[in-house]
Amino acid sequence: MKIRIKKTDVVDVLSKIQSISSRKTNIAITTSVLIKTVKSGISIVSTDLETGFEGVYPALVEKEGSVAINARKLFEIVRDFPNAELYINEIENYWIEIMNQSNVEYRMVGMNPEDFPNIPSVENITYFDMKSAVFKKMIEKTVFISGGSEEKRAHINGIYFESLEDKGIKKLRMVSTDGSRLSKVDYACEAGLTLPGETGIIISKKGLSDVGKFLEQEGDIKIGYNKSHFVLKKDNETIIMRLLEGNFPEYKDIINRKEVFSLKLDRQMFLMMLKRMSIFTSDSYKGVVFGFNKGKLLVSSTNPELGESKEEMNINYNSEPMEIAFNVRYFIETINVIDDESINILLIDNESPCLIEGEKNKNFLSVIMPMRI
Repeated sequence: MKIRIKKTDVVDVLSKIQSISSRKTNIAITTSVLIKTVKSGISIVSTDLETGFEGVYPALVEKEGSVAINARKLFEIVRDFPNAELYINEIENYWIEIMNQSNVEYRMVGMNPEDFPNIPSVENITYFDMKSAVFKKMIEKTVFISGGSEEKRAHINGIYFESLEDKGIKKLRMVSTDGSRLSKVDYACEAGLTLPGETGIIISKKGLSDVGKFLEQEGDIKIGYNKSHFVLKKDNETIIMRLLEGNFPEYKDIINRKEVFSLKLDRQMFLMMLKRMSIFTSDSYKGVVFGFNKGKLLVSSTNPELGESKEEMNINYNSEPMEIAFNVRYFIETINVIDDESINILLIDNESPCLIEGEKNKNFLSVIMPMRI
């Protein structure tokens, strides 16, 4: 294979696929990127066996073929290459030459491209159109809740994706949980949109995090899925993810707005307050105490290893005094993905979940369980 490519055509995609190619698998070649010639230029393929990516990009093909090159090193070479164009040339025994026309030359040992795992071919899927920016936002509002590295349960490692109808309006919903908190985000579909027949699938959080890197603020994408795979198509790029097997817990009761009292708070002011109160928290002491009194909220943090802090703010609260402890990181991460200037916090008592939402946009809702004081 011998090709000539423009640096600007491939450096961005090589950067984005690093999270896929860097994951450890049982097959060493997955740390490589597969480059093969196609009719319109070159195809770039990356996979971690669960998530597969393929994109087609312009190139001048002088000799057809395919190569498998270490993805990290290829990205670093292209990123720092001094010229706008570079040649990639397969020499012999899977060695690859990367050079310009004069004074820069790299020689890398590659791998047998025939050993590169195949990306699944998914057929007979119904696709629907969606704004790229909308799906990117939905991912951001759910994928931040991540399970531990040793977690094996599908509903912790994945995001529940379903279609439903509410008051005659079709919606797409994504739900994420780690057992101590939950986030739900809805998207009201356009009238006449045909959704796939399957519903209630679980998509890998790691895979969706990769997807988010490829989504722009402009343009449309195509989404489709069946019982085993989720597919996203964008312009000249396709991402295919193997679905997680398992059952997602029934969550609808916990997001119901029961008899509660609601507090309206300035999002940015409350967020900065919580960040200050988180300074003394640690892995051993994660909680802060919310003390509700008439007209006042006192947030305090105590860590015997570091110190203690407290801060008070005025609120509209007229019920009985109450203290509730929460993992402050959960609050900070949730508030960070809310776009409204004000947030509503819905409470029942010091043992029940706390609901958090934006004042105006009700499509997003987060639930956080209290800690024992």
